[in-house]
Amino acid sequence: MSDLELLLPGQADVLVRGLRTFQLREMGSGGWNQQHENLEKLNMQAILDATASQSEPIQELLVTHGKIPTLVEELIAVEMWKQKVFPTLCRLEDFKPQNTFPIYMVVHHEASIINLLETVFFHKEVCESAEDTILDLVDYCHRKLTLLVARSGRGPPEEAGSQDSTPMQELQKQAELMEFEIALKALSVLRYITDCVDSLSLSTLSRMLSTHNLPCLLVELLEHSPWSRQEGGKLQRFEGGRWQTVAPSEQQKLSKLDGQVWIALYNLLLSPTAQARYCLTSFAKGQLLKLRAFLTDTLLDQLPNLADLQNFLAHLALAKTQTPKKDLVLEQIPEIWERLDRENRGKWQAIAKHQLRHVFSPSEQDLRLQARRWAETYRLDVLEAVAPERPRCAYCRAEASKRCSRCQNEWYCCRECQVKHWEKHGKVCMLAAQGDRAK
Repeated sequence: MSDLELLLPGQADVLVRGLRTFQLREMGSGGWNQQHENLEKLNMQAILDATASQSEPIQELLVTHGKIPTLVEELIAVEMWKQKVFPTLCRLEDFKPQNTFPIYMVVHHEASIINLLETVFFHKEVCESAEDTILDLVDYCHRKLTLLVARSGRGPPEEAGSQDSTPMQELQKQAELMEFEIALKALSVLRYITDCVDSLSLSTLSRMLSTHNLPCLLVELLEHSPWSRQEGGKLQRFEGGRWQTVAPSEQQKLSKLDGQVWIALYNLLLSPTAQARYCLTSFAKGQLLKLRAFLTDTLLDQLPNLADLQNFLAHLALAKTQTPKKDLVLEQIPEIWERLDRENRGKWQAIAKHQLRHVFSPSEQDLRLQARRWAETYRLDVLEAVAPERPRCAYCRAEASKRCSRCQNEWYCCRECQVKHWEKHGKVCMLAAQGDRAK
């Protein structure tokens, strides 16, 4: 493992072995919270190992113990909870939470899992160990990227942190921003899946190329580039969890997300296996030929392999289009979403009421105990090691250098911002401090 260890090898093995799936009504429960904390530890350790460019035992353990399918099912389960249960919960008349952090942890669970998958899917053996659930993961990534394309028409989300919003409004803003970040992680996961295109099953290839027509969707992403925007006449890109202004000298530099799209397109269009399965209809041809406008000399200097894609497009411009095939094909289909929907259909309100009574109405003592566990999970030295950038002020979002002296969790740029933010932060801060004293 890396020099900075969150988990010892034996501890990581125990946590990976213990991973399991939960029913939707169990989300936020004691056992579920324990697994969420374990996943966060595995996630942070995997990032530390990858950053140190050493062996990556978390990835090896997940493959050895066959836990990638478990992570995929948990990912889709929490996605369904957010779409079906969370809105129902918010509409309940007696839903007036004093503390929204327990709900935030469930909302954040999807981000934790997709982040872990992004880290480990870099390795091809992880994709192979997903087995049949790779179909479900492809569908999941398609849903997220479709939402990402749709979002480009109404603008990107703003960072949470307005001092005038209520706790629930703040939670909604955080959830929206998180959904945006999750979609960007899903793009990276999909790109890693395309790295394995020659070893994927025919059902998976058919799902990617025929059912979802991912090459055309990726062209849409390049056209709209939802991770870039113009703000005050300046180019900004979403990197490191926030919008950052790009210096004029860096604007021609390929962003990581644009690079992921280009590599995925390269894999899907130039692989002989994929080419044999992809039907180049007139629509697909028209969409793909839009790529020629993006293939500038500057881009080819940064990704020289795209010269092969440029040649492919030159041949495509002269090629005849194909008629969609109507052959009868027996293929495997994803089943996790459909199974979860079938098992819980008509029960959304009952699940929401159960969780309101038993999960999201914790006592002060429960919150103190949970605060202590949060402090143990989110160790500050580890958080600083995995953070992509300098911390931001919790009130004004400027770069921060001062930390709350009581809980050591929030950052501020100045004393004035800390005082203004205290109304929101105070209760959580005192709970965390009480949890530390209770150790």
